[in-house]
Amino acid sequence: MDEYKDPSPETENPEEEAPRRPGAELYEWLQLFLGCVVAAVVLFNCVARLTRVDGDSMDNTLQNGEIMLIWSLGYTPAQGDIVVLNKTPVLLPGWTEPRAIVKRVIAIGGQTVDIDYSTGTVYVDARPLEEPYLPEEMYLPYYPTMQQTHWEVPEGSIFVMGDNRNHSTDSRDSQLGTIDTGYVLGKAVFALWPTGRFGAV
Repeated sequence: MDEYKDPSPETENPEEEAPRRPGAELYEWLQLFLGCVVAAVVLFNCVARLTRVDGDSMDNTLQNGEIMLIWSLGYTPAQGDIVVLNKTPVLLPGWTEPRAIVKRVIAIGGQTVDIDYSTGTVYVDARPLEEPYLPEEMYLPYYPTMQQTHWEVPEGSIFVMGDNRNHSTDSRDSQLGTIDTGYVLGKAVFALWPTGRFGAV
């Protein structure tokens, strides 16, 4: 008896993959690279940023030249936070242009701030602050624009000071005053450089 043969075409070998066009791999790498660039731009403009400490007003908590990661997404300033402020709308003595500055939030909108320079104590809503981060006792500033001792912080603003109080231009200066929260870029959360300072802020 003759053996039955299936008349359908042979299907044992899978269809061979079509040859790739010249430059296809380069195009895929380019797409990946551009995607990473876009993601990085979104990350460092909307979520987190890198910034460099300029000056010694935050010694010894932060040091001049230190590079930090600051968190921006959904951030609302809170008392005690270290924040980075975008270029302020004023030019203080010695400044050739408005600067971005790093300071500590002492009080937020609706609170009052009082300073007793005889004891070096800061009061917020009549309660003394515990400030173990200060490198030395705070004394009355020499400049007349920084000798005010009582402030009422408007809603939507913050009162900021440097930890190195005797070498800090901050909200105590009547030329700067309280800062609108719209100038807050974010909260300092992590120190990246130098490596000896690496860690949470």
